[in-house]
Amino acid sequence: MHDLIDEYLNFMLVEKGASQNTMDAYSRDLVRFARFLEGLGNPGFDEIRPQDVTSYLSFLHNSGLAANSMNRSLAAIRGFYKYLLREKKINRNPASQIELARVWMRLPDVLSQKEMADLLAQPGSKTPAGLRDSAMLELMYATGIRVSELIGLTINSINWHVGYLVASGKGEKQRIVPVGRMAYESVKRYLETARPVFLKGSDSNLLFLNRFGRGLTRQGFWKIVKTYAAKAGLSRKVHPHTFRHSFASHLLEGGADLRSVQIMLGHADISTTQIYTHVTREHLKEVHRRFHPRG
Repeated sequence: MHDLIDEYLNFMLVEKGASQNTMDAYSRDLVRFARFLEGLGNPGFDEIRPQDVTSYLSFLHNSGLAANSMNRSLAAIRGFYKYLLREKKINRNPASQIELARVWMRLPDVLSQKEMADLLAQPGSKTPAGLRDSAMLELMYATGIRVSELIGLTINSINWHVGYLVASGKGEKQRIVPVGRMAYESVKRYLETARPVFLKGSDSNLLFLNRFGRGLTRQGFWKIVKTYAAKAGLSRKVHPHTFRHSFASHLLEGGADLRSVQIMLGHADISTTQIYTHVTREHLKEVHRRFHPRG
């Protein structure tokens, strides 16, 4: 079964263009499923019954796995058996009729516009690191890109004449996102004055560099965000994805249409973007409560 898993993952990479994160997650899920089946007496992959899959999901639930993680595991199993069916290695998909675990919608963490302004004011412009950090935070808030997209930007990712960037999202899908005046000026200032300091005469095409002239890591950016959130005196927990959530919510609060926000975020399904309308409704309720004479 492990050989078949390798075949499937190669199919996902080559033909489906799956991202490395998806590949890693599916690999872990399928290997864990294979080990579970070995504990059942190692039935052949073509002998798996629907009840074996449901038993595995019950095992995951009893192990304390969250519903989102269970659903991802089930998606990996479904995709694996769909591939085997396509390759005529099996006659039926034992996971095809099994429903996803119910996931209660969790509203994303969003900063208010004032909180975001306070956070963006923290890096300053007196040091190369401050210029770089300011440019990164401004760009994250202006475009809603993911951390992986931010650290993967090159100096050619931004069209300096028109003012937009090309982001490479999940599955290497590219999308165009407007940058905005303030972020544009901040990144331009970093590029002209601070980046050469980090580059130190070496050669790199990446836009944002660390003090060694190499690309930043997700963990490195996470530390930067936590540092400035603490300096801004924000009581709530702030993480890199908070910028993406705030970007979408503030656009919708300002009157942007959902479809445009979906395109800028790179969501394949608009239902994923709709979670931000719940945040906006909460904002509208608060406005009504504060300003209506009988609120």
